[in-house]
Amino acid sequence: MTRVRIRGIYTTGLTRRLLDAGHEVVQASPPIRERFDVPLDAAPRDVWITDTDDRQGIGVSGPIDAVATVLDDLRPARDTFIWADPAPAGAVFDAYVTDALGSGAVVALDEPATPRLDSVPFHGINAEGFLPYDDADGYVDDGDQVRVQVHEAAPPWADRRPQVSTAIEIGGGLVSLARDRSDVRADVRGERGTELVRTTEMLPVDPPDGWGIRWERAAADAEISTLGDALDRTADRAKRLEDTLVDAPDTPEADTRIAAPNATAWCWFGRESRSELDVIRRDVTTTMSGHHRIKAGDRSASDAVDFVEAVCEPTGEFPFTAVADQFGPREGDRIGLGHGKPDGRLIQLGRGEVTAIDGDRVTLRRKMRSPGTYDALGTERVRGDVAITKLVEGRWWYPTIYRGEDGERKGTYVNICTPVELFPESARYVDLHVDVIKRPDGSVERVDEDELAAAVEAGHVTEALADKARSVAAAVENAL
Repeated sequence: MTRVRIRGIYTTGLTRRLLDAGHEVVQASPPIRERFDVPLDAAPRDVWITDTDDRQGIGVSGPIDAVATVLDDLRPARDTFIWADPAPAGAVFDAYVTDALGSGAVVALDEPATPRLDSVPFHGINAEGFLPYDDADGYVDDGDQVRVQVHEAAPPWADRRPQVSTAIEIGGGLVSLARDRSDVRADVRGERGTELVRTTEMLPVDPPDGWGIRWERAAADAEISTLGDALDRTADRAKRLEDTLVDAPDTPEADTRIAAPNATAWCWFGRESRSELDVIRRDVTTTMSGHHRIKAGDRSASDAVDFVEAVCEPTGEFPFTAVADQFGPREGDRIGLGHGKPDGRLIQLGRGEVTAIDGDRVTLRRKMRSPGTYDALGTERVRGDVAITKLVEGRWWYPTIYRGEDGERKGTYVNICTPVELFPESARYVDLHVDVIKRPDGSVERVDEDELAAAVEAGHVTEALADKARSVAAAVENAL
């Protein structure tokens, strides 16, 4: 049994799924405690799960074996992608500064050859960290060696690096220990915070020498025996980390990871995964169709979804038209194409104007700004060419028609992907490599099947998802 703390828009569905799998959910919020007729105590956690900033998925962190166990029960549908992070939360590196920026320094982190989580591949992003100058112990500049710890890991599709600090800490959900400190603090307001600090002296556990104590907000609801257990577990982890740091060489090789008390994995949820989590959530509480899809698309939509579910019993299909009318995209908007890759990268294919909306169908017009050649089609790309992309919510493919300024057709490229989601700011999907093209002469060809096979071999795409991609590609090819 693994103790898991969960926060974010997927909490109810994931809580149900993990409880059914035999895990224990701890430090639950008041709404979650009301929805489940089981103890969800303020106990120490092994694994913690949180939304990513863009709500596209979740991060899962904790001891390696515990994370591996939880991941086995977290893939709700075939369009969930999971990657191991080479720079997990809590990892300590002897790194080198590669670039000094205005607000902080970029540091190079090592990338181990073998993932620490069985059958979970690393994502395809180089391991770098960002060290804010405010979090650095002294002045840093290009070429400096600095010992840092990952305090905030970053998903591979995010437009930011993991944040690191020269401060070394060990967290446990209820209590954290900080190296090179000796004080006792509490992130709890008022009298309860003062009481926690005083209670520390009564506990039969002491932290390692040179480690300060900080009680987290969740500790306010815990019993004294639970606080003692939490401090004991966290102190034991701090001692192991201390031993590792003391044994580390004084002059390590460049970009060396010297300790990794945790593993971190990132889960990207596609449209099918969000729909499946709707179904799971609906077994617990009132849930409208598209609950997670709407909340993932726009933060301001969360209150609207909660209101609808509070005052009525929603029925029917996902109300795309109503959601788009309220939050976008709308005709005349400019939205991007968030072209996800199976290795975790997110490539922005540029923004275009929404020229038409018909139900759940959106037409996007982009003007080419640079010359070159259209991939696979082999036709010349000229500045001023126009790309017309037709997107349908939930469809496993979308076509883009390329034309010259004079209207000359330069070919059609059909991208095979996970079900398209049309969010207010961008269309999102994960590219499945295999595509279908139609050249100006009318010839049709399926391309890049070898890249799909390589993604399966690398563990980035499951066989079931690859089979679906090939099936869709064959149907599109026949239709063209």
